[in-house]
Amino acid sequence: MAGCCSCQETQAKSRKFRNALWIALFLNFTMFIVEVTGGAHTGSTSLWADALDFAGDSFNYLISIFVLGLGLYWRATAALLKGLMMLVFAFIVLGKVVWSYIHSVPPEAITMGIIGTLALIANILTALILYAFRDGEANMKSVWLCSRNDAIGNIAVVLAAVGVFGTQQVWPDLIVALIMILLGLSSSLTIIRTSWKERIQAKLG
Repeated sequence: MAGCCSCQETQAKSRKFRNALWIALFLNFTMFIVEVTGGAHTGSTSLWADALDFAGDSFNYLISIFVLGLGLYWRATAALLKGLMMLVFAFIVLGKVVWSYIHSVPPEAITMGIIGTLALIANILTALILYAFRDGEANMKSVWLCSRNDAIGNIAVVLAAVGVFGTQQVWPDLIVALIMILLGLSSSLTIIRTSWKERIQAKLG
């Protein structure tokens, strides 16, 4: 009976975790759309760079919901697609950095700061929703840690908005964007290498 109770508790926790992931997916994908649109409207490159992070997180949650029950090959394939998507978007944002540097047009700081604050709130809510699973298995723990750490990037965007507002220059936005792009490029390349190796292992296995 004890084993049966333990099984029911595990299933209940898995259902709660899945529901939490759906909420986190909705919040992150919504903020991805908001930041891409807001970045285009305000001319902020750091908003686009932060949108890259929201896109990666959304894909993570989607994988956690749908793919984890499948075999290693399909999990690795999904991760490979995520890495390639992040890589392409990172280069798009990098192109935006170059364009902004050449034209030296500062973004609209107030709207940029508002969107950055909304993004911070979204990540804090996501972290709170996933907080109950912080001591679970590796996947549960990792998604909570990612949400917690993403809030740092949102704070950086808000600080960039303050810097742009105070200096009326474009460089605070570009510095934050470059840092986030480098992190995004590093993450995407790591994901691509790891998922490619796992795909090969799955085929050989």
